[in-house]
Amino acid sequence: MTQTTAWTISEWQRAYQSGAITPTDALLALRASLNPQDPAWIYILSESEIAQQIDNLRSPKEQPLYGIPFALKDNIDAAGLPTTAACPAFAYTAGADATLVARLKAAGAVLLGKTNLDQFATGLVGTRSPYGAVPNSFNPDYVSGGSSSGSAVTVARGLVPFSIGTDTAGSGRVPAGFNNIVGLKPTKGRFSIHGVVPACKSLDCTSVFALNVEDAETVAGVIEGFDPADGYSRKQPHPARLLPAQPRFGIPAELPFFGDSEQEKAWRKTLSQLEQQGVELVPMDFSDMQTLAQLLYGGPWVAERHAAVGEFMHDHADKMNPVVRGIIEQAKNFSATDAYRAEYRRAELVRSIQQAMASVDALLVPTAPRLPTIAEVEADPVAVNSQLGTWTNFVNLADCSALALPAGLRDDGLPFGITLIAPAWQDAALAEFGKKWQSSMCGSRGSTDQPLACDTPAAPVPEGHVRLAVVGAHLSGMPLNTQLTERSARLVEATHTSRDYRLFALPNTTPPKPGLVRTDKGGEVIVELWDMPVDQFGSFVALIPAPLGIGTLTLKDGREVKGFICEGNATDGAKDITELGGWRAYIESLNA
Repeated sequence: MTQTTAWTISEWQRAYQSGAITPTDALLALRASLNPQDPAWIYILSESEIAQQIDNLRSPKEQPLYGIPFALKDNIDAAGLPTTAACPAFAYTAGADATLVARLKAAGAVLLGKTNLDQFATGLVGTRSPYGAVPNSFNPDYVSGGSSSGSAVTVARGLVPFSIGTDTAGSGRVPAGFNNIVGLKPTKGRFSIHGVVPACKSLDCTSVFALNVEDAETVAGVIEGFDPADGYSRKQPHPARLLPAQPRFGIPAELPFFGDSEQEKAWRKTLSQLEQQGVELVPMDFSDMQTLAQLLYGGPWVAERHAAVGEFMHDHADKMNPVVRGIIEQAKNFSATDAYRAEYRRAELVRSIQQAMASVDALLVPTAPRLPTIAEVEADPVAVNSQLGTWTNFVNLADCSALALPAGLRDDGLPFGITLIAPAWQDAALAEFGKKWQSSMCGSRGSTDQPLACDTPAAPVPEGHVRLAVVGAHLSGMPLNTQLTERSARLVEATHTSRDYRLFALPNTTPPKPGLVRTDKGGEVIVELWDMPVDQFGSFVALIPAPLGIGTLTLKDGREVKGFICEGNATDGAKDITELGGWRAYIESLNA
């Protein structure tokens, strides 16, 4: 069976399209590899439950997440499955899918299991669960982060390409930073929270964990959208304002690291890397952000947590995690008058924060100021947890979007992460920068030893050469590649066209050849770029038979190069293979 560990969504898609795997074989083999005793999981679906989802799949063309496995935080409903919120006495069987789960399934995603969390999504540590503490994916002595601990770790270990978490105070960001993955915390209301056990309903977001930003965006594109069943759902009022080529990021002028010197060194290193890439770093006063953050647990918003589980707590307090119970019990210390006064204070602070943010393109912070051990959390569970929320607790109160990104490994081998924060509906702008950042890092996929795809700066065309894009029989290892090598052409890189092309398998060609045609509704197609001496280029072009020719192609990154094109009428009766992504995948599908 093909090994699927740490595959990205696009790699799953290509494997299905080429015929290398089928959903039944791949997903049932993956299910068999999962350990029911693994504390990352609360519930793993049976083979029959997974097979039923597979039976409901239609086709990759209709379903953008066809056959893609995912994990779901166990405070989110999936029809017919228990929802526990990491409290067995609270458990109930969901009668329907949460809105976002329904959207994922409609897009072809296949649920493998429900993941562990800090009970009632109250915590940033991943240790407050009767199902066991979820250890860090790099070193089990350290916390995984929470509350979406299991969702983050299943992605970091390469078990699933994406998972769904929630984020009220940082639960979709802190675990990402502690496990070397991406955590997409959307603008409130972008993703539905209908079918989610509330923590603080007015602040709750569902979130996405993935190995890279591209996958997080793909999933976001499926689950976003107004949901009339969710009273806090919102329609996006305007497109995001993309960041300039050399953005200005506001960073805290003063940062507490609570004695974690490794975290501080990693932060300094990251700042240096960003400056080398042309980012302007602007030290700012974050005191308003920190004051706002303190309202979340030190103010009446803790009463909103009581509103979510108060009735259960009244009858079953002894069944709750004592730390979680102690936090929610603080609700009795606040009155309705306190709630209004705190809301007035929140509005004042948010207005001040918005004015400060207007002077920069985004805020940049360490995802967490320290990475503690499980023992350190057990010794002082409330204080350490509070420290972890230093740069996360204010974000939802201030109605911001955020994106947690991997930023390499510390000197002790543990991961370090950064978070970008911007006003509401700037999600796409943060993602665009995040993709560039992650490509520049060339890091690993979560805690696995598999590298992420990364881009290096485009090599300049040597003097006296022509850069040529080849798409079919001239690719490396293909029958006509010698026409390049015998002319001293050198392979520069493999990349993709822009999304303006379609690829066809031309009939009656020997050896088999594709035709690349520019169109308004196309897709990205894999090409290889070769540098050929100018004095050899004419003899090469003379070998190209009709209906093929050489024209100018536009690449994914906007560059234009010479490359193979095809006359439009030659595609009559030809097979459209664009969805396979490239000629090599098509040849492999024929062999399979």
